[in-house]
Amino acid sequence: MKQKKIIILAILVMAALCLTGCEWLNSEVTSLRGKLKGVSYNIELYDNMGNKFQTVRGQNIDMEGNKVEEIGYDSSGDTVTNYSLSSVVTITIDGHQMETCGSTVIFAEEGLEKDVDFIEEDIKSTNTKGMGGVTSIAKIVNNYKNHFGKPSVVVIQSQLGVPICAYSGNKVYWEIPKNLPKTTKLSIDGKVLYIHRANFEIIDKALLD
Repeated sequence: MKQKKIIILAILVMAALCLTGCEWLNSEVTSLRGKLKGVSYNIELYDNMGNKFQTVRGQNIDMEGNKVEEIGYDSSGDTVTNYSLSSVVTITIDGHQMETCGSTVIFAEEGLEKDVDFIEEDIKSTNTKGMGGVTSIAKIVNNYKNHFGKPSVVVIQSQLGVPICAYSGNKVYWEIPKNLPKTTKLSIDGKVLYIHRANFEIIDKALLD
């Protein structure tokens, strides 16, 4: 009976999320906006130790991976040409290009501010009531929450694990863009954040309270 109540609660939560608006859809819309004049991005480049060495700002930002031609052979011994993404990405900024490889790059839509008061802390959860005590149900609910956006803190680190910065929002959604190597796209309260070549954590705000 208790399991049945939890399942019903999970369904109600997902229905409520549907009514509040889907952050995944917002993310798709802002993808198009990011290529239109009038939407500015602040681009910051960091080395492996988390030191910022370059800042670029502009409108009409685009980024794409570079394909590498690979020659192989099929089972008959005939030559086959395949293509894969290299580690080099091309960033187009207001019609001009820059190539980058290996650096951590953060693309933040203008108006998206970093959290200056984020403090490193240990996380210990003791809530095992409701869905918290049924992992299988919690996974399903969290999967839906991720599509609609949920209160989260995004902590970004360099590739060697050095903390760089943190962002937070009430509706945080993430996805892996197609054809962009080592890049994660986030939507934070409707604004876009791209993270290229970095370690990061996305933590539910409830775990930090």
